[in-house]
Amino acid sequence: MCGIVGYIGNNDSKEVLLKGLEKLEYRGYDSAGIAVLNGSGVTVFKEKGRIADLRSIVDDKVMAKAGIGHTRWATHGVPSKANAHPHQSASGRFTLVHNGVIENYDLLKREYLKDVSFVSDTDTEVIVQLIESFVKDGLEVITAFRKTLTLLKGSYALALLDEQNQETIYVAKNKSPLLVGLGKGFNVVASDAMAMIQITDQFVELVDKEIVIITKDKVTIQNLQGDTISRNPFTAELDASDIEKGTYPHYMLKEIDEQPLVIRKIIQKYQNKQGELAIDPEIIKTMDESDRIYIIAAGTSYHAGLVGKQFIEKLAKIPVEVHVSSEFVYNMPLLSEKPLFIFISQSGETADSRAVLVAIKELGHSALTITNVPGSTLSREADYTLLLHAGPEIAVASTKAYTAQLAVLAILAEVTAKSRGIEVDFDLIRELGIVANAMEILCDSKELIEEVSREFLTVTRNCFFIGRSLDFYVGLEGALKLKEISYIQAEGFAGGELKHGTIALIEEGTPVIALATQEGVNLSIRGNVKEVVARGANPCIISMKGLEMDEDSFVIPQVHELLTPLISVIPLQLLAYYAALHRECDVDKPRNLAKSVTVE
Repeated sequence: MCGIVGYIGNNDSKEVLLKGLEKLEYRGYDSAGIAVLNGSGVTVFKEKGRIADLRSIVDDKVMAKAGIGHTRWATHGVPSKANAHPHQSASGRFTLVHNGVIENYDLLKREYLKDVSFVSDTDTEVIVQLIESFVKDGLEVITAFRKTLTLLKGSYALALLDEQNQETIYVAKNKSPLLVGLGKGFNVVASDAMAMIQITDQFVELVDKEIVIITKDKVTIQNLQGDTISRNPFTAELDASDIEKGTYPHYMLKEIDEQPLVIRKIIQKYQNKQGELAIDPEIIKTMDESDRIYIIAAGTSYHAGLVGKQFIEKLAKIPVEVHVSSEFVYNMPLLSEKPLFIFISQSGETADSRAVLVAIKELGHSALTITNVPGSTLSREADYTLLLHAGPEIAVASTKAYTAQLAVLAILAEVTAKSRGIEVDFDLIRELGIVANAMEILCDSKELIEEVSREFLTVTRNCFFIGRSLDFYVGLEGALKLKEISYIQAEGFAGGELKHGTIALIEEGTPVIALATQEGVNLSIRGNVKEVVARGANPCIISMKGLEMDEDSFVIPQVHELLTPLISVIPLQLLAYYAALHRECDVDKPRNLAKSVTVE
């Protein structure tokens, strides 16, 4: 859950590395560092905290045409300068950055490195010490690197410098994402194309257990047996301007405002020449032939999956189960005879979901990935992919990716239904257009929502979200957004479950945010609100036009009832945003969190 950059070429590497790390800040980190290599050797700069803190200690006088950098999200050892990457071998000859988790690092340390003094608590330092140990035993550097990789159990993306070779960066990956970028007179390494899109849009995908030898003029890919592999580059479809805030104070606010545009783009991307919604016929055939669909996801994507289950079951009439990926991989339920697995992931790199994908592929089952990142691991390794077309999402708290996931799931459900001869009694293209317009109205209502946030969330220490039917799932996402960025203890509950225990937590003034967008349960959820008010709660009811009542705090525009989650979530996103702003929290980079969860 960290980011790697590397550069080797004709220019000074420091600024390229620092700017690359700044582009990876969204992934989450607690420390950062760079190492640069020139004729005088390797110079390491690293610091706990932000890239700005790292910049402040980098010596501008040190010039080097090769270097590696890293943002760390702590897994082994507390956030500190000592545990920050890059890490060096005992003699200082080798310098390494690492993304991932080495599961057997302690065993390797005891078996091979008894006489080595370690300066950090990380699993990463074991890797670089092993490489030096094998070189001291007489192996060539590439052979020592390869031998080390064969001993590692777990996940890794690695970039290695050798002080005695200024012309090369050694790279390898297994399970963790890593790309090589190609340029004229330079080549780069990055966990995400976004880090280097300013200088190149040509990237080569790496496959697990590959080694790459990079110079400024050449990239050589090998497998662990030393065989050379040829692979063509792809063009990263990123606009550098897409990853800038522009006039917005925060990426999260920009991304909330982008949601109407994203919905319209999805409508466009999933239409055929006849103006009808269309999806790859092979995907629809697989959906149609499946006797049960298993949606696998985590966090916000899991909440999208809960809504997607309703779309698919109500429209396409296929039974659906939704599972948290980290639980499914270790506790797989009894599967149906012909299942289809749908993996939902903004980044396409979620390690827990990938572990499930590997397991179900071994069983011979089909897999579809719904992701925002073409060429990501889950996309490459699944049988099929549906893209979100949401553009880069930088803020750690997901907003536009969530609504994009819902839109794509709705389209998938509708197209599948029609292929099965099931009548859909509404025009989804038209209804999604209405959704996009409603989103614009909500995004233009920021001042009203900020007032609601100030009234209910400025000083509270906890908050409850309640809803029934689809509103329950949106409440789960609203609670997640609030706790992620404002650090308010927030939980989402089904309205009917309150009296089965949760109502004991209601105290005088406790804010309870209730969603009321579903006609069939409108009166029921309002009855639940009265129950908490009787115990002293401070209720905030968000309803849909046509169902509103005088006591409601905010009314959203009317859309098709099945599609309400696409717009009812926007006030909740904005409530969380303003709560974090008023509490002076870091909106885009909340503490302890990472955007791309690449460790299990």
